[in-house]
Amino acid sequence: MKVAIDTNVLVYAAGIHTDLRQDTAVELLGQLPDESPIIPVQVLGELFNVLIRKGSWSRKDAGVAVRSLVSSFPLIDTTPTVLLQATELSQRHRLPIWDAIIVSAAAEAGCRLLLSEDMHEGFAWGGVTVTNPFASERHALFEELLERGRAR
Repeated sequence: MKVAIDTNVLVYAAGIHTDLRQDTAVELLGQLPDESPIIPVQVLGELFNVLIRKGSWSRKDAGVAVRSLVSSFPLIDTTPTVLLQATELSQRHRLPIWDAIIVSAAAEAGCRLLLSEDMHEGFAWGGVTVTNPFASERHALFEELLERGRAR
């Protein structure tokens, strides 16, 4: 099962905002089956921005972090199709365009889940369901995915 990772999960994994979430985010990423996680390119741009603006990282260090993720995970491109679908999604569901691009990219890549703390829990579109990986009650598909990761 493919799963898209939203910016906030990677921000927490990098230790921005709270150390408590860092341990949880790193643990969650480590529990995913190797073939499951995919990162939308939009997320990497947002991550770079957060690292330098809120995390006070140097541009060089933020670039190293992004390059590390590029070499570690498959990416979902923001294609013209993804962008056009995102504009429709944004119009219909009043999502910010940047979130709509992430959801649209996840759908285009065939992801079943999008792990995000910032989007509405349970929102589903194009075969993708948004779930908060930090919630005390986990979505059934997310639990199934973690079980697969533990079984490896």
